[in-house]
Amino acid sequence: MGKERIPVIAIFDVGKTNKKLFLFDEHYHIVFERSARFLETVDEDGFPCENLESLRLSVFDSLHEVFRKTEYDIKAINFTSYGASFVYLDQNGRPLTPLYNYLKDYPAEMQDELHQSYGGEDKFALNTASPPLGSLNSGKQIYRLMKEKPSIFDEVKYALHLPQYLSFLVSGQVYSDMTSIGCHTALWDFNTKDYHQWVKDCDIDQKLAPIVNGKDVFSSTFPGSTYKVGTGLHDSSSALIPYLVNFHEPFVLISTGTWCISMNPFNDEPLTKAQLDQDCLFYLTYNGTPVKASRLFAGYEHELQSKRIADHFNVTTARFKHFEINWSIVENLHMEQNIDDFSLNTFGGLDLTQFNNYEEAYHALIVCLVNAQVKSTELVLAKQNIKRIFVDGGFSKNHIYMNLLARRFPTIEIYAASMAQATAIGAALLIHEHWNTLPFPNNIIELRYYRA
Repeated sequence: MGKERIPVIAIFDVGKTNKKLFLFDEHYHIVFERSARFLETVDEDGFPCENLESLRLSVFDSLHEVFRKTEYDIKAINFTSYGASFVYLDQNGRPLTPLYNYLKDYPAEMQDELHQSYGGEDKFALNTASPPLGSLNSGKQIYRLMKEKPSIFDEVKYALHLPQYLSFLVSGQVYSDMTSIGCHTALWDFNTKDYHQWVKDCDIDQKLAPIVNGKDVFSSTFPGSTYKVGTGLHDSSSALIPYLVNFHEPFVLISTGTWCISMNPFNDEPLTKAQLDQDCLFYLTYNGTPVKASRLFAGYEHELQSKRIADHFNVTTARFKHFEINWSIVENLHMEQNIDDFSLNTFGGLDLTQFNNYEEAYHALIVCLVNAQVKSTELVLAKQNIKRIFVDGGFSKNHIYMNLLARRFPTIEIYAASMAQATAIGAALLIHEHWNTLPFPNNIIELRYYRA
């Protein structure tokens, strides 16, 4: 008798830099992992972009690799990737253009023309819950294709967001999902809960695949295969799923990295112009309910300023890694200057000679960061009673940051949350019932409580 094969789910987690494949067993432990980085290519304007062909081949190569591993029984496959990127397919399912980069400059007059035709920039941005971000609003990428390359636009049978394109490679089915439609694409009208009028007027809705629920699964196109294929998810929305599954009392998740995104799935109060101006928007969950989110470029700023402190005091940034909070330094900073008013931008302009040592300077930096974080998170708190804030990612391991945050939100329980690969686990959890015979796990998130 052969050994019993381990039932697993395969998850492709496609980031801008790293492309990963994970196999999770029924306890959500990673039993296999593969990581790849591809060289970027360029589009017809010479702007760097993702190499679609490398990505496609890599999906098939890594699938073949795991199918050859006889110890695993692959029950399902799902995908998660960055949003704001479209793949345009012809009637044979082949890409017609490069995968344009969402950082590519967007013609200002083209964006203005679209806004003006539908009530002006503010109204357009409020209805679509999308600050005017040019190429980062993926709907405007299609609009641009229609305007600049009408002959290619005519050939487009389907425009798929990247997660759904990856899913299409394996299932052969085309569909749209709410998490991709809802990530600042300028496609969705949050008032009518349907595509915005401009999408219909331009016949772009004809090129968008039918919308399905993120919990749906499809059969694979490969003959004889029995595994199920998920629809794919936008990565930020996927990372929220483990928390939604485990916690039912209202909470906010601050997902920290280069961007620190505060997400509140319990706040559907309409966006205000003031919120939009401060980089606040709506995402959508897999079933189409709004998640109010605000973004802060804090991880990037932390890296920049940590290096400035390290250079000034002639130490390495490694010194800052495991600092415990020194409350007397915080008190002294408060007495010497009114640091409650300091923001992220303030610190960049501070003369570092005013600090006696790098420990003081670093504490001041984190005070500035937390001030900015509190303002950003307050934008999504709303009137309802949030009981808990979970912090995951890099800053959840920073004791100074976590202690200061707890002190600033004295009536809310603050937790550092750690979970290996939250984004990938979210994509696996969402289709749990289609591949996993065990009950939902309740121990995949480790929490550490910080007292105010």
